[in-house]
Amino acid sequence: MHNSSKTRGAFRIDFTNQTAAEEAARCLLCHDAPCNKACPMDECPSEFICSARFKNIKNLKDTLKITELFSDDWRCPCGAVCEKFCNRSKLDRAVEIEKLHRYMLQQSKLQSRAKNNLSILFLGVRCENPFFLASSPAASSYDKVARAFEAGWGGAFFKTVGIFAANECSPRFDVLGDKGTPWRGFKNMEQISDKPLEQNLEYMRRLKADFPEKVIVASIMGRNEDEWRYLALMCEQAGVNLIEGNFSCPQMALSGTGSDVGTNPDLVRRYTKAVTETTKLPFIAKMSPNITDITAPAIAAVESGAKGIAAINTVKSITNLDLENMTGMPIIEGKSSISGYSGAAIKPIALRFICELRQSEKLHGAELSGSGGIETWRDAAEFLLLGCRNIQVCTAVMQYGNHIIKDFISGLSHFMDERGFKSIDDFVGLAAANIVPAEKLNRDFQVLPDFNNESCIGCGRCYISCRDAARQALEWNSTERKPILQKDKCAGCHLCRNVCPVKNITLGEIRYKEGLL
Repeated sequence: MHNSSKTRGAFRIDFTNQTAAEEAARCLLCHDAPCNKACPMDECPSEFICSARFKNIKNLKDTLKITELFSDDWRCPCGAVCEKFCNRSKLDRAVEIEKLHRYMLQQSKLQSRAKNNLSILFLGVRCENPFFLASSPAASSYDKVARAFEAGWGGAFFKTVGIFAANECSPRFDVLGDKGTPWRGFKNMEQISDKPLEQNLEYMRRLKADFPEKVIVASIMGRNEDEWRYLALMCEQAGVNLIEGNFSCPQMALSGTGSDVGTNPDLVRRYTKAVTETTKLPFIAKMSPNITDITAPAIAAVESGAKGIAAINTVKSITNLDLENMTGMPIIEGKSSISGYSGAAIKPIALRFICELRQSEKLHGAELSGSGGIETWRDAAEFLLLGCRNIQVCTAVMQYGNHIIKDFISGLSHFMDERGFKSIDDFVGLAAANIVPAEKLNRDFQVLPDFNNESCIGCGRCYISCRDAARQALEWNSTERKPILQKDKCAGCHLCRNVCPVKNITLGEIRYKEGLL
């Protein structure tokens, strides 16, 4: 991953932002982290490790306490006592906390604090920041939401309530793993709330009373127009700020609910109208990705009075099969079911649908709330750049906990500071205009890859991929173990650049098909 050596006379660090993030990703993000308790310098290793894990290097001024004491020959005076208490060592080896600490201190010399105003109006409601808990298990009780608010989240979409309480199955989760993280993709069979409606309404009343500056969004789901009207009225009386209609849950045990509605524009129209004729609170229609054209039901909702569109909910999936029992995962008494997939893996799907919603002429004026695979401030920035004014997060909280909000706030604040944005409004939707139909791309434009042989490790991955799956534009120097680009054969597909494990292949010469520039 990186070359480093540690001796009594020298302490060499070769971390980059990427390799620091990879080492930090090994951290288990322990509750009541033992490394924090062990540190005699009153640092909190878990906090600066999180900054590295989420590539939030700009956050260092806020997480490191001894920045001003740092010099080029700095060594941790305690001899990295924290590493001896690292729980990761029980699995393989301890996280290299001292090396991460030094790298982060080096980087902190280049940083400054950023304190931009992250407040934004969403559907006329002032939000202290755009980051909300999504309607999910993470927002299903007073205690959970209260802890999130205390951590810094701007608001919460409370877990969907109905007239009925859902009867859940067990187990109901499955994951697709990725190195360095417990999961990359997450499957759930959760339905709407399994608590009585009155109890959920009381939770929302208490939250609004105890946290008046936070934004509470009631997510509701009915089985007919009368139920949609009743739920909207009850939530309005509970004092919530906004109402979301769950037209998109893909694993409801009752037919005619959830994504059965969201894929039927006529039902969306009827149920939206039932809500908007009952309450004056702005209504947000939550869309399903399990559809070819997401704009059709969204247009039906807006034409019936919805002021906002939320997208996306989870993607219908089968994540894994159990080869012993010949069924899907998770297994419930020998059976399984198709259900919703979330996590970082679905972000590309979510961004596609957000872009289509933003670009639809019939949806101009409807405000967007984005969700689906948002784990870091960078992910959130992408949704904002495509037109969202609100960000919903669920799976990342289930994996990492509420404290990730610190990196969301800090990372976005530094992003804005670097680019001179004074408010989120300055950049909402800026990227949407640059996403064009395929036929409008300039097919004569080409960029050749540029190979940095000094940092090449000689693995030959680029050569194999180009030889077996691209234009066979690379030759292999077996003596020096280096690739050689044949420009006349190269079409600029950049498969080589995407498979390179050390990222030493960059954008090179620009040319048009009639010749080099």
